Amino acid sequence: MAGILDSVNQRTQLVGQNRLELLLFKLQGNQRFGINVFKVREVLQCPPLTSMPKLNPFVRGVAHIRGQTISVIDLSMATGGKMIDDVTKRFIIIAEYNRSVQGFLVGSVERIININWDSILPPPKGTGRASYLTAVTEIDNELVEILDVEKILNEITPLGTDVSASVTEGLDISAIKDKIIYIADDSSVARKQVIKALTSLGLKIEAAKNGAEALKGLLALAEETGDVTDKVGVLVSDIEMPEMDGYTLTAEIKNNPKLNKLHVILHTSLSGVFNQAMVKKVGADDFIAKFHPDELANSVKKWLGLEV
Repeated sequence: MAGILDSVNQRTQLVGQNRLELLLFKLQGNQRFGINVFKVREVLQCPPLTSMPKLNPFVRGVAHIRGQTISVIDLSMATGGKMIDDVTKRFIIIAEYNRSVQGFLVGSVERIININWDSILPPPKGTGRASYLTAVTEIDNELVEILDVEKILNEITPLGTDVSASVTEGLDISAIKDKIIYIADDSSVARKQVIKALTSLGLKIEAAKNGAEALKGLLALAEETGDVTDKVGVLVSDIEMPEMDGYTLTAEIKNNPKLNKLHVILHTSLSGVFNQAMVKKVGADDFIAKFHPDELANSVKKWLGLEV
């Protein structure tokens, strides 16, 4: 237990410093990719895979790991590349996204690096809607691509975005009808999911693509009245975002007199004891694991002062 707590303490030191740890890997060829270490449970040499009927073409099979059956997704195929060959010599990254555990088949795994979020940039313009990139960075004078895993998973197993009728039944927003629900998320798929779910509450929604853009927008709104809560009812923010992550965004909000009354819900595919410790440290009002539309809508209702 002491070792776990030490690890928690070490990682919570990153909070407010706008830093993250990336696990670097390759699919095929020399292009490097990165995944947030917080989402990784372990990395294994690919075990024997069992084929099953009616699997998505990008799912190479299932593996039985530590008493759990896990789908193994070929990340190369899922992003429009060729099938990864000779899986017995390849690796799988066991990761937790959106309340489930997946295995990502990759060609090779390199190392973990510690980097500033402000070195993680949005993808270059012109990559197109079909792009699977959510961010890029440069390491050792080479471009590292960070994949939009939420988009990949949603294409394989689409998530429902409809809020149950019971959540909005009898909802009276007359007292806050002019308030905005502000959203910050770098994944285009995640933004659409959140907007679709929260539109049911009947309030205007504004969205930013990362923490820096959200902070700029909130400060602009606060300048008009002196207190951002005159304009914004609640902020729903992802954690992993280029330029400024959700932890740092929350810390900036809570340390600014014009913003600190704003309720912040961190809504993320990250999970686990490390994340809970970080959420508490930065002073977020709530944490919701992606993606359950009813839970998200009820949390937003709560912090808007509406009856849940």
